[in-house]
Amino acid sequence: MTRSTSARGVWCFSELFFVKEPQDVTVSRKDPVVLDCQARGEAPITITWLKNGGKVSENERIYTLSNGSLYISEVEGKKGELSDEGFYQCLALNKHGAILSQKSHLTLARHHGNVCLGNRDMELVGVFVSGTISAFEVQPLSTEVQEGGVARFACKITSNPPATVTWEVNRTTLPLVMDRITALPTGVLQIYGVEQKDAGNYRCVATTAANRPSDLKPFHKPSIIAGPQNITASLHQTVILECVATGNPKPIISWSRLDHKSIDVFNTRVLGNGNLMISDVKVQHAGVYVCRATIPGTRNFTVAMATLTVLAEGNPVPKISWLKNGRRIHSNGRIKMYNSKLVINQIIPEDDAIYQCMAENSQGSILSRARLTVVMSEDRPSAPYNVHAETMSSSAILLAWERPLYNSDKVIAYSVHYMKAEGLNNEEYQVVIGNDTTHYIIDDLEPASNYTFYIVAYMPLGASQMSDHVTQHTLEDVPLRAPEISLTSRSPTDILISWLPIPAKYRRGQVVLYRVSFRLSTETKIQVLELPGTAAEHLLEGLRPDSVYLVRITAATRVGWGEASLWTSHRTPKATSVRAPKSPELRLEPMNCTTIAVQWQQDAEDTAAVQGYKLYYKEEGQQENGPILLDASDLEYTVSGLAFTVLKR
Repeated sequence: MTRSTSARGVWCFSELFFVKEPQDVTVSRKDPVVLDCQARGEAPITITWLKNGGKVSENERIYTLSNGSLYISEVEGKKGELSDEGFYQCLALNKHGAILSQKSHLTLARHHGNVCLGNRDMELVGVFVSGTISAFEVQPLSTEVQEGGVARFACKITSNPPATVTWEVNRTTLPLVMDRITALPTGVLQIYGVEQKDAGNYRCVATTAANRPSDLKPFHKPSIIAGPQNITASLHQTVILECVATGNPKPIISWSRLDHKSIDVFNTRVLGNGNLMISDVKVQHAGVYVCRATIPGTRNFTVAMATLTVLAEGNPVPKISWLKNGRRIHSNGRIKMYNSKLVINQIIPEDDAIYQCMAENSQGSILSRARLTVVMSEDRPSAPYNVHAETMSSSAILLAWERPLYNSDKVIAYSVHYMKAEGLNNEEYQVVIGNDTTHYIIDDLEPASNYTFYIVAYMPLGASQMSDHVTQHTLEDVPLRAPEISLTSRSPTDILISWLPIPAKYRRGQVVLYRVSFRLSTETKIQVLELPGTAAEHLLEGLRPDSVYLVRITAATRVGWGEASLWTSHRTPKATSVRAPKSPELRLEPMNCTTIAVQWQQDAEDTAAVQGYKLYYKEEGQQENGPILLDASDLEYTVSGLAFTVLKR
């Protein structure tokens, strides 16, 4: 690839790419239509058009313009071959190869006309009179709102072509330049900080293209009065997740994903005071989105959730990989790949390149391309500064920062990034919030863990550099569950209690004590022992032979004791001259990612006769597998078909 600079400083690239691609369009019969197609690259470039996969036959009515676009002077709607309805694509070809555009669906309008809504004499009114397109599915309803509150009207209609919904108040076009009034493309009108002058008769007008603040009242808790709804969208569509909240002080609206994955800030922006719009929807945008309304400076919040489902194809599930200028990309400290997302932090001029996402399975492969041009804009905001963090609890940290020193007026949103400070390949999480706050509480953290945070400020066409990183730890908490115990007897009068360490995510701090409780099954008296947090086993001695004992264990961090395990029963051996052998110590050697070789050796000082072995194994937190019966001469066994399995005798 080569590139040159014109006198005006515009970059020109020699690779073949589309400047304009055809879009879905709905027209009336006999109307003209133009399907755009413009490609750039090394000349000469030839443009041809396909309809439903076959070449378009050009004539006096249908022909290609000099700029590559397709012109149809009179759209035909007859059935069969004469109908112009269908899927159109343009093919751009030069000496280096060819590229095919996205599909454009041309459809004919089934109804046309417009609808104008009537009105009634009420304070804040939205009313409906049906029209000629179709019946309204959702009508605005009259409402009374306290001063300083939020008013919301909804208006929805189905038509072909899609209708455009606008709003009027007292039969005058409603001004939308005020920050507190938002009209969503979905037909919803939101009015924040309602004032007395807002009272009036509101109506929505649906038109198709086929015919030509006072003090707030003391609300104490935030309330989401219109939350996001579940949406199913196709690729490249635009979706809007609505979120309207009331409260005093005014709640801060923030968005996150339930799976803690990053929100795509470049294809996502906030409309009004908290509605989330995602444009050019892709597979990676699918998930559960959480709208959270929080009273500033408090942990008083409420949430609402909705699922975005993206329709896409791929069976078997394709493997995703990334290419930069034709070469495969590998993760490093600055460039990371999360499932189907490529994340590049701290952009540098060397990142300027053509990037391709390749999806491949046993049926073949497909590539999608994007150009990253690094522009060091002089008017982008500087990085947020004075970032500091304060521990709130075992799961929450308060993060605060100062607005950028330069061009802070251009900031439209902030993104809060955080990840665990220790370990490798930790996943980075992200929360996008509006530009009206400079603090945020992250409250889904793991106890007794260090986290690293940084902030990025976003403007419509770019972002600031990352802020300085700050690291803060969460407090410890009580263990979430008890250790898993194993009981064996070496003689008729003892029980060896052994246990595995609690996994870190359930330990929630450093275990400083264990409490072992035991009793005879026939008695109610419980004996209790406390052992140091470094212990992994304990031998109970002086017990009754041939008796059933119940044992349980509890773990404690510096904060306190967790829940005790369930009672586990064990019968001591009968009193006999035959001594039970000691349990052998296991040696585990991984053979591959699903197979482990188990070896053991009987203690030379143990004189007890061994008649055979029983081998048990289990995945942590799952049911036990076994026993596998082995001869006394067997000193090894290979367990296969495992996945991160913990073995025990």
